[in-house]
Amino acid sequence: MTHHCHAVGCRVSVRPWKLMCAPHWRQVPGVLQRRVWDTYRRGQELDKRPSPEWLAAAKEAIAAVAAREGKSTIDLFGRRA
Repeated sequence: MTHHCHAVGCRVSVRPWKLMCAPHWRQVPGVLQRRVWDTYRRGQELDKRPSPEWLAAAKEAIAAVAAREGKSTIDLFGRRA
């Protein structure tokens, strides 16, 4: 199964434990990068059971990149970030 970068519109393949490709990850503010990694549980990409805290951090990181790129996350979350 292929895993893609979660940045809006990006189709770059990334390792399953990574949220984004390197260019998009570099756009995530450092405090958000730390929150994503601090809430990550090893193996969550295999059992598909990420914590609510990780999901919230990931959503915030995705929204931050979308905002920097002038994109909307409405299609991903059902509402604007």
